[in-house]
Order: sequence, then C-alpha cells, then structure tokens
Amino acid sequence: MATKKVDWYYRRSGCNTCKKMDAFLEANSIEAKETVSANKERLGPDAAMDLAKEVSKIIAARGKSVVEFKTKEADQELLEKHLVGPTGNLRSPVIRKGKTLFVGFNEEAFTGKLG
Repeated sequence: MATKKVDWYYRRSGCNTCKKMDAFLEANSIEAKETVSANKERLGPDAAMDLAKEVSKIIAARGKSVVEFKTKEADQELLEKHLVGPTGNLRSPVIRKGKTLFVGFNEEAFTGKLG
C-alpha cells in the first residue's frame, strides 16, 4: 500500500489524543511531511489564527463532538474556540492536509478525509 502524506503535523509528547492520532496515521500508512513538537514550539492564538487563514476548512473534534466549518464564514471567536486550548496555545494534535485543518482526533470523522 502506498504511503499517503499530510503537509503538517503538530503534536505534543505525553498527550493521549496525540498517541491516538499517531496510531491512526500509522494504521492508515499516512506520513507527515513536517512534524512540529508542541512541547518545543508553542503556537499562541495569533499563530493559530494565521494557520486558520492558510486553509479553507476546519474539522475540529473534541471528545465525541465534531464540528466542520469553512474558515471564511467563521468569526474570530469561533476559530479561537476550536483552535486554542485552555493553555492559550494551539490545541494538539493538529494536521494540515491541503486546504483542510484537522484539530483534535475523532477516528470516525477523520477516516477517509485524511487518507
């Protein structure tokens, strides 16, 4: 099976959700062109908003809740709610594939869209 690629993967070591994303990527033969450690490179709200400007769609998962929206139609408050965590930094894991940003992890929502 050919390896599929995603453009960018932001993850934090010690994060259970990131471990689930790692397992999902491996099981689906998906590799990241660039991986950034959230432990070493903290991305604050401004960086999160800049990231949102680079994509046209965001699929954000938090637990069993999954929200999908177009960034052009979203206001700053909605973007921050789904991109910025309680620490004030970009949530992890985050994957950018083309013009779509995947935030958090939900296997059902991400299967087929990431692969």
